[in-house]
Amino acid sequence: MKLYDGGRAPNPRRVRIFLAEKGIEVPLVPVDMATMGHKSEEVTARNPLQRLPVLELDDGTIISESVAICRYFEELHPEPLLFGTGAVGKALVEMWQRRMELHFLSTVAQSFRHIHPAMKEWEVPQIAEWGEANKPKAIQFLRFLDGHLAGSRFVAGDAYSIADITGLVGVEFMKPARLAVPDELENVKRWFAEISARPSATA
Repeated sequence: MKLYDGGRAPNPRRVRIFLAEKGIEVPLVPVDMATMGHKSEEVTARNPLQRLPVLELDDGTIISESVAICRYFEELHPEPLLFGTGAVGKALVEMWQRRMELHFLSTVAQSFRHIHPAMKEWEVPQIAEWGEANKPKAIQFLRFLDGHLAGSRFVAGDAYSIADITGLVGVEFMKPARLAVPDELENVKRWFAEISARPSATA
């Protein structure tokens, strides 16, 4: 088994943080995305979409997409549960994971990819107006999240989950996207301080 890893990029980080929370070690194959390593023949042969991370199992099975990789490891190593407990708990984690991914991480990523000069060769065409349009969407979602976190320790309830991992990398990704968490969102800042202090956050 080996994991094709993309360093500090958000999606590879999500999987590494997940594995760190589980205490699982998987051999990594570093891919330099800055030099377009994710478009190499080696990666393309395993994932024609040229996206990282990519998990290759010992039998040759390929699993791409961050959450799919995490679900695979959740099935093999259930504890600690990071996809929720019971029917309701799992549904709530799924709901919040989707929200964090689609309404927050994705909008931050669109801002970064369409505005940052370093992404000019990656995002073709790079449309600055679209990047700017996504900035307020990210902040709007954080305001929504702040209200929710007023009564919840973690994103999906009292237990840390994959929804928190997605949120962590999303907030960290705001800096290169030239965004900042508004000072008045005290609940978001409290939550982020707690999850970013976990040992897994350095993975």
